[in-house]
Amino acid sequence: MDCCSPEKQKLIEEAGLHFEKTQNLAPLAARIYATMILSPNDGHTFEEIMRITDASKSSVSTQLNLLMQTKKVDYFTKPGDRKRYFKASRTYLKNTLKEYLENISEEIKLVEKIIKFNSTYNSEKFERDGHIPKMFREYLLAQKENLETTIQRVSEHENH
Repeated sequence: MDCCSPEKQKLIEEAGLHFEKTQNLAPLAARIYATMILSPNDGHTFEEIMRITDASKSSVSTQLNLLMQTKKVDYFTKPGDRKRYFKASRTYLKNTLKEYLENISEEIKLVEKIIKFNSTYNSEKFERDGHIPKMFREYLLAQKENLETTIQRVSEHENH
């Protein structure tokens, strides 16, 4: 990775590992995504991304297509230039927040089903330990509200 300073290389690697784990991205996709987030708005050409990642044409193509399908990376062209330039989507943070919101909403539904099941079919256990899943549900509901508020604030900022 000869794209940048040692500090940027280290951060790309750290962010890449994070994206692998939290967003289930392949290692190359995670590093391309991290590179795009840490790059200026003028983006990188396909050839630059190949050079930066030291990956094959087919691998970079596959991973860029995945990143575009998941709305993490966009491409644009410049007048008089036939090349495509890739950059992090302007809405990548908002999209990430929406993914978190979806996950939390699904978890809330599951926790509510567990609470209902245990209160109905495991009443002794529920009497003793039912307050714990209820506290977890309260935490999830607060997280959901926080995410909804933040998404709304981001949306308002985008419209200015």
